[in-house]
Amino acid sequence: MWTLAGQGWWRGRALAAWVTEAARKGLLWPHLAPARGTAAEARAPDRCYSSADRKEKIDMSCFPVENIRNFSIIAHVDHGKSTLADRLLELTGAIDKTKNNKQVLDKLQVERERGITVKAQTASLFYNYEGKQYLLNLIDTPGHVDFSYEVSRSLSACQGVLLVVDANEGIQAQTVANFFLAFEAQLSIIPVINKIDLKNADPERVEKQIEKVFDIPGDECIKISAKLGTNVESVLDAVIKRIPLYAGQVGYLIAGMKDVTEAQIGDTLYLHKQPVEPLPGFKSAKPMVFAGMYPVDQSEYNNLKSAIEKLTLNDSSVVVHRDSSLALGAGWRLGFLGLLHMEVFNQRLEQEYNASVILTTPTVPYKAVLSSAKLMKEYREKEITIINPAQFPDKSKVTEYLEPVVLGTIITPDEYTGKIMMLCQARRAVQKNMMYIDQNRVMLKYLFPLNEIVVDFYDSLKSLSSGYASFDYEDAGYQTAELVKMDILLNGSIVEELVTVVHKDKAYSVGKAICERLKDSLPRQLFEIAIQAALGSKIIARETVKAYRKNVLAKCYGGDITRKMKLLKRQAEGKKKLRKVGNVEVPKDAFIKVLKTQSDK
Repeated sequence: MWTLAGQGWWRGRALAAWVTEAARKGLLWPHLAPARGTAAEARAPDRCYSSADRKEKIDMSCFPVENIRNFSIIAHVDHGKSTLADRLLELTGAIDKTKNNKQVLDKLQVERERGITVKAQTASLFYNYEGKQYLLNLIDTPGHVDFSYEVSRSLSACQGVLLVVDANEGIQAQTVANFFLAFEAQLSIIPVINKIDLKNADPERVEKQIEKVFDIPGDECIKISAKLGTNVESVLDAVIKRIPLYAGQVGYLIAGMKDVTEAQIGDTLYLHKQPVEPLPGFKSAKPMVFAGMYPVDQSEYNNLKSAIEKLTLNDSSVVVHRDSSLALGAGWRLGFLGLLHMEVFNQRLEQEYNASVILTTPTVPYKAVLSSAKLMKEYREKEITIINPAQFPDKSKVTEYLEPVVLGTIITPDEYTGKIMMLCQARRAVQKNMMYIDQNRVMLKYLFPLNEIVVDFYDSLKSLSSGYASFDYEDAGYQTAELVKMDILLNGSIVEELVTVVHKDKAYSVGKAICERLKDSLPRQLFEIAIQAALGSKIIARETVKAYRKNVLAKCYGGDITRKMKLLKRQAEGKKKLRKVGNVEVPKDAFIKVLKTQSDK
């Protein structure tokens, strides 16, 4: 039985039989074979190479199951996963040891610029331990919460993990989340305390945190400095000694297919007419944030369409729906795993495909429970999901609205606890738990409405805590909420692109902010422009763009006041008529400015 833990697979009758035969012959190669002339070549036995000239294909039959380990590196952002991977590659001879070895497995430009891992990367390492040759298949995973899906599918291909924790910062929110991903998958967990070379490092304190939070004995922790290479060899020894002896090899299949979307990650392959139970544990990616994407110039639509199709082959967690706008033209509604995921996707479009796009304000998927059998028949379901605010149904059609909620974990120094609690309460969060993980650090758990944290919560948290607090969240389903659809009107006409869904209690502040930003962005006209935020027929906020005004009294140097009044009255009547017949067209650059400002806030 084989399970798809990656992309680019094809389901056919002959496939399962081919897989079985290929595995028997040792033809499923790991992603990274050792380069010629390196130390790794000397470490691998001569009989393992397929030809006398020592090419990169290796006979996997040289490595029995008991000599293979599949493991992954997991950690919070910037705790040294990629640096540790670099040292492991050097130690096993997969790469030559040079000063330029930094983030070797991070291939994307965006990863190197931001200093983060976005895509899980693999490498196969050969290591001699107590006279035996071992094959160690390594997966380096992302650390940010937006890419936890990449972590979970990587863990499905492993039997153990290295849980890396910074000796200075200690356990952080994503450390906790990744631990439980590995724990639920029943993997062997090897705690590694990194950066012991730092001036303020306190490995003993972190050791106690690991013992208290994860119930892992302190003597199982391995203390290293990945940057200097200190004690890294003991990590490889622990991988061999502590990770079990399961059957299976990390590899990939190459096959032709018409549509890659037919194959879902987690699909189980089996021999024709010999069905088996699907391997449990896989969950499909669930978009948490939706945003509209449009080309800056409509003539670039086809090029952008091709770029999105190619990029989604590499990132299957992005959900794509076609969309259109009167102001912005044809485009798409895209679903992402989080705000950073959206930013990285946009940056990759620009860097890899030279595409310029307009991204609308990110929103979250809401649900509405329909009130009548007629509507249920029309929509073909009782509960509908709304990803575009413009399609938000009227209150008369539904019995209740539902908003997505997440269980957030915040780890912070205790001196910032009060400020952070006030921030969470302002975001309609409900406290679920509070625990001291050591004398100075607190772990808080809150139930958040997703739309309250999706744009600027992380920045606010970092600002309040001077950068020391960390945040992670996981999906917690939906809850009933008093949601309202807020329209933005220009001289009485609704601007569909600026329609938004907000909680009833926050409608006024959000509406006023959008009106103010729009006032600063719209060019003045010969007539007055009324910018209004409305809930149904009720106006809750207004701003006015004053009209250009000609001085019609300039030629009046004296005389009767009635002459001046007559000229002013005629001017007012003309502007009133112009306001009735004139249409307010929002320039594209004004849309871009308003939408970008909302995202920055």
